[in-house]
Amino acid sequence: MKLKQSLIAIAAGLALSAQAVEFRSADIHNADDYPTVVAVKHMSTVLDKLSGGKHKIKVFNKGALGSEKETIDQVKIGALDLVRVNVAPMNGVCPMTMVPTMPFLFRSVDHMRKSLDGPVGAEILKSCESVGFVGLAFYDSGARSIYAKKAIKNVADAKGLKIRVQQSDLWVALVGAMGANATPMPYGEVYTGLKTGLIDAAENNIPSFDTAKHVEAVKVYSKTEHSMAPEILVMSKVVWDKLPANEQAMVRQAAKESVAVQRKAWDEAEGKSLANVKAAGAEIVEVDKRSFQAVMGPVYDKFMTTPEMKRAIKTIQDTQ
Repeated sequence: MKLKQSLIAIAAGLALSAQAVEFRSADIHNADDYPTVVAVKHMSTVLDKLSGGKHKIKVFNKGALGSEKETIDQVKIGALDLVRVNVAPMNGVCPMTMVPTMPFLFRSVDHMRKSLDGPVGAEILKSCESVGFVGLAFYDSGARSIYAKKAIKNVADAKGLKIRVQQSDLWVALVGAMGANATPMPYGEVYTGLKTGLIDAAENNIPSFDTAKHVEAVKVYSKTEHSMAPEILVMSKVVWDKLPANEQAMVRQAAKESVAVQRKAWDEAEGKSLANVKAAGAEIVEVDKRSFQAVMGPVYDKFMTTPEMKRAIKTIQDTQ
């Protein structure tokens, strides 16, 4: 009898341990201290504590599991548990994610954070469930601006420039609306493109301008701040649906707590990078934002096509 009870206890213990999971999460950023990498590692610490050691997350950064597009595809089918990507590669998969990507939508970083922390942010994250992704969090990705060998003080200054953009229809349209020639190009080729003159300019945030050494190629950073498109953390719905409700709640709570950690790390990284590029001789130029905003109507008309998108845009614009 005792032997039978022991065997039952062992079997129960094995079943419990079999359910313990170390979720795998992908990130393309190289630095182990990059804010999104730090955030998901913090999420793992919180989840480990909430689940009593049952669940953790291992972050595979440096593109170890593939490009952003490749890892999105893996998450969709459940071959990978989580991925942190810029929201742009999700635009073609989950259309509502285009909303926070729209140009000049957010008036400030505070406005962006308040909007994405509110009901409209939750609606955008939830909209991805129908296509196989559980949206867990938005992370900061800074304000994107144009950098070139000359100042771009107004929209007329951008006319005719070859500006590198992400490989996305929205980004091509955004730069095209400025009268510039959008040049889609992988991020890793931008430095050489600027150095050789293949492109005249690029657009990105201050940390990218710094850490990718783009400041070595061009010295004028014009603060168009045309986009504050966030990063997004999503989990495979295939994996999510296998978790009991209480463990799903733990994952959501851990993700929520990781946001503040990411933002703090981002703000510190941005401040450090701004000092670095100034020390490298960069000129930071203020611009006439209204001249850029005035030509963005066709971009909104082309991409904000559904009632849900238009309502979300208005909600964000009305957020104080």
